[in-house]
Amino acid sequence: MDIFKNRNFVKLFFAALTSQMGSTVGNMAFAFYLLDHFSDQPYYATLAELMYSLPTLFVFFIVGVVADRLDRKVIAEWCDWIRAGLTVVLFLTLLTESLPLIFFILFLRSAVTKFFFPAETSLVQGILRKDQYATAAGLNQILFSLFMVFGVGLGALTYKWIGIHGAVIVDGVSFIASALLIRSCKIPRAVRMPNGPLKRKHLRLQSTMKDFKLGMRYIVKNRLLSLIIFGFFIFGFFQGAFAILPMFTMKYELAPMEYEMYASFFAICLGAGLFIGSACSTFLAKKVQPYLLFIMPIFLASLLICLLGMTQNVWTFLVMASLLGMCIGPVNIVIGGWMPKIVHPKLMGRVSGWIDPVTMLAQSATLAVIAVLFPKLIANVDYLYFGMAIILFMIFIFYAIFLPRKEQIMDEEQKQHA
Repeated sequence: MDIFKNRNFVKLFFAALTSQMGSTVGNMAFAFYLLDHFSDQPYYATLAELMYSLPTLFVFFIVGVVADRLDRKVIAEWCDWIRAGLTVVLFLTLLTESLPLIFFILFLRSAVTKFFFPAETSLVQGILRKDQYATAAGLNQILFSLFMVFGVGLGALTYKWIGIHGAVIVDGVSFIASALLIRSCKIPRAVRMPNGPLKRKHLRLQSTMKDFKLGMRYIVKNRLLSLIIFGFFIFGFFQGAFAILPMFTMKYELAPMEYEMYASFFAICLGAGLFIGSACSTFLAKKVQPYLLFIMPIFLASLLICLLGMTQNVWTFLVMASLLGMCIGPVNIVIGGWMPKIVHPKLMGRVSGWIDPVTMLAQSATLAVIAVLFPKLIANVDYLYFGMAIILFMIFIFYAIFLPRKEQIMDEEQKQHA
């Protein structure tokens, strides 16, 4: 692929890979640590996941503005340095065994993370040609698949071999490596600061809110973009549920004595399915309408999630996880290919800044509901899967009604501009 001849892209790609893999290992190890030490209080593991998503609700209105007004390369790099510093603090905090303090550090570190991806996404858009956007989206999907395949498994192995403190060290080293990769990039100033140098007026709260509203109006006026942003809400819903439900299923139902191993197998199967689904959808995209690649997998995913709640065999559960991953891959690639085509480069930061809050709002709400319902109100985790399946089926109906027409309008507009 000629995309790998672009050295800046390669460095940003591996920076994102290194940073996210380290975070996944650390987060999963921490979840296993909580389940081991507080097995009678599973809501602690859910609360830890909430610490990764809740910060979005406090910083979402400025992350996109920061990515569009400040130097995007500097933002991405310093996000890594700050997270590395907070990881050192987290290591020391673990020695105190104070859960409120540990959760607070996790909250702060996650808040910093929210500034990283809008800046990194905007940089990638600026250094690639339009015909490379779909390839980049496919690679990002493969990257996500790798997290699913190796992240939970490595988290479990790291926790078993070197403990929670060792996992936190791995986490910190990953941030440092990511920061060094980003620093080595040579990206034109026009890409780093497409809106020109920062002016004093841009630092005012009034100006920040104006930029935030501009991004919101841009999304609302572009109906296809609005539907795509809502698609990230779906992924937040999915991520929130599957960040914790498989571990609960293994620990309390299917494999109580070996739940770490089978939770890792679940992640491997889901990630392998994502990889296969992403690879297949790359070829199908040339023969099938994008909206079909988007809505049909959502329908199939709703059926598979229902089956996950019905199965009582651990290996059947894992097979279903692989098929579910194959359904998610095409949806991600369709969204990743649409976004750079319909968003102006000068507004990419502000639009990308909406993705995380929408995703994390859904993820936080899902985790909060699970924390409240399980196990006090709903003792059987299977019912949570059935509820997810019903919601996802309703989302399929929504997209089946509205999405085809919006995509047709976009295609007609692109032909007029061509």
